[in-house]
Amino acid sequence: MTATSPTQRSLRRDEVAYLLRASLGPHVQVRDSGPLDGGGYATVWWALLDDDRRVVLKLAPPTGTPLLRYERGLCAAEARYFHLVAERAPQVPVPEVLHHGTDPAYGEWLVTAMLPGRSLVDLAESGVDDGPARYDLGVALATLHQVTGERFGYDDDRPGGSTWRAAFTAMLDALLADATDWNVRLPVTPARLHALVQRHASVLDEVHRPALLHFDCWDGNVLAAPDPDGRWRLRGLVDGERFLYGDPLLDLVSPRLFRRVEEEPEHPLLRGYRATAAEPLLLDASARRRLGLYRLHLYLLMTVEMPSRGMTVRTHPGRHARLAGLLDEEIAALASG
Repeated sequence: MTATSPTQRSLRRDEVAYLLRASLGPHVQVRDSGPLDGGGYATVWWALLDDDRRVVLKLAPPTGTPLLRYERGLCAAEARYFHLVAERAPQVPVPEVLHHGTDPAYGEWLVTAMLPGRSLVDLAESGVDDGPARYDLGVALATLHQVTGERFGYDDDRPGGSTWRAAFTAMLDALLADATDWNVRLPVTPARLHALVQRHASVLDEVHRPALLHFDCWDGNVLAAPDPDGRWRLRGLVDGERFLYGDPLLDLVSPRLFRRVEEEPEHPLLRGYRATAAEPLLLDASARRRLGLYRLHLYLLMTVEMPSRGMTVRTHPGRHARLAGLLDEEIAALASG
């Protein structure tokens, strides 16, 4: 596999076999393997073992690779997330962690069981009815949100705080610092961004419990497969390394990427969520302002990460222009709200 991002590596099949033997034992044999695409951070391969198990190998970026501040230690974070979900929310389908290790030559990696199914991205291209799977995703997110953390934000020494306002502000400040480091042109100044957050700080202070969030449930990280009746149902949530603790509403942004979930009250995602949530899902004026802030954060993150993934305004003008337009829309809405 040839790397497509500076954070990814080129791997050969014999190297994949070496890492799997180091993870699962010297007698493990790999019958087949190949790269998995769809992401731009880690190097990811699937493998079929001689005992018919299918596994996923995720190799972290090489030591010393420039990363965004919140991305430090993501491989270990993903292992923690999957262990946590298996223990605290076992109804939610996440991969079983088989090994988390390090090697002087290869650095850090994670091996998990491979879940069945196809991503919702694939299903959208095939034209099948993915409504049942999206309903199930709402159920899964509401279940995850019943798990409570010890503080808001990311774990370890990454951005966080004792309140949701403090954690969210720290997360934005880290992205702004990353933008400076990578010389990323943004459609908003740090002063204006801080002013917007301060203007709406009262709605952030309405969040009193640090709920467990997946954060990255865009369609590529949601797997579905048909049930006996032919309906496509949820079979897995993957790529949990960006998990954090905070407002459950934050987890409703990525599943409706580039859309406003509050404008789709009868969407299957929200119907599943309402059917399972421990508390009523209110999409009132306060919720709408928070969702605007969370979309602002996500579009800012997607803009700032571009150079670290080898993307520039010149190489990906459409992406940068789209995100700039979306940021402008959210900034205008928040400024007038």
